[in-house]
Amino acid sequence: QVGTGAVAAITAMALRVNGMSHWIMWQMTSLFENIGTVQDGMETLTRGPKVEDAPDAAALVTTGGAVTFDNVSFNYNGERQVLDALNVTIRPGEKIGLVGRSGAGKSTLINLLLRFYDVDEGAISIDGQNIAHVTQDSLRSAIGMVTQDTSLLHRSIRDNIAYGRPDATDAQIHSAAASAQADGFISQLSDKQGNSGYDTLVGERGIKLSGGQRQRVAIARVMLKNAPILLLDEATSALDSEVEVAIQESLDEMMKGKTVIAIAHRLSTIAAMDRLIVMDDGRIIEQGTHSELLGKNGTYARLWHHQSGGFLGEDQGLTEAME
Repeated sequence: QVGTGAVAAITAMALRVNGMSHWIMWQMTSLFENIGTVQDGMETLTRGPKVEDAPDAAALVTTGGAVTFDNVSFNYNGERQVLDALNVTIRPGEKIGLVGRSGAGKSTLINLLLRFYDVDEGAISIDGQNIAHVTQDSLRSAIGMVTQDTSLLHRSIRDNIAYGRPDATDAQIHSAAASAQADGFISQLSDKQGNSGYDTLVGERGIKLSGGQRQRVAIARVMLKNAPILLLDEATSALDSEVEVAIQESLDEMMKGKTVIAIAHRLSTIAAMDRLIVMDDGRIIEQGTHSELLGKNGTYARLWHHQSGGFLGEDQGLTEAME
């Protein structure tokens, strides 16, 4: 016969064992999840580059910054053709604006120029040198880029601005920051470690910057690098109107003498470019100056008139105007 005390003891023990089993299951689940995360991380770290330098690759020598896309075709992983026999010649110092809906091939064109991928057919050259035959380091050293999704290093503001030109002096770094309208907010920064100004750490161990502040740091970085070829992918998209106007003036000054390829949904920011190229489904459907394209009364003209003040929201107007 089992007494009341024994029942109570057994019940308490059963509850404790049950609790311990749940804890063990939770720990095992967490362990296997962490193992999976570590495995994924190791695979990423040990994964070889998709694009490698040729054994006889030479350093790129830029003389003027001429860029040529010669019959270039490309697709991602065997899916639909993103670029289809594209031919574009950009003269040294020419400023080009790319227009088109999402998926038209604008960003792909830039990614191929940076050689994040190799073309399926055709060739891309800079100053007559096929970029597949030059080292990637020398290629990217000749190109400055600002995107709408700016990533910063988990380091100081100074290190982030000088990333493309590590030998820059403090005076040069401050000058670039001032041109990018970033010097004002940088001087007011401080972190938990007691660093301030240009020594302030950003990222996980430091402070978090707003989208507009990150954008201005990225623009300062490109201004300091002073590369002969400049790529702007929605470079001022995260800025308010007042700051954008001030930075645009600095960008205009910086673009002098450089080859520029710019992407923007806000057509007013690229209307003054030397040539505008309208793309759709990986092909060029129109090109010319702003006034020439308006005179043709084609796709670009419809896009321009569809916008209010030259702004296009979320590709909606772009899609409607191109259909």
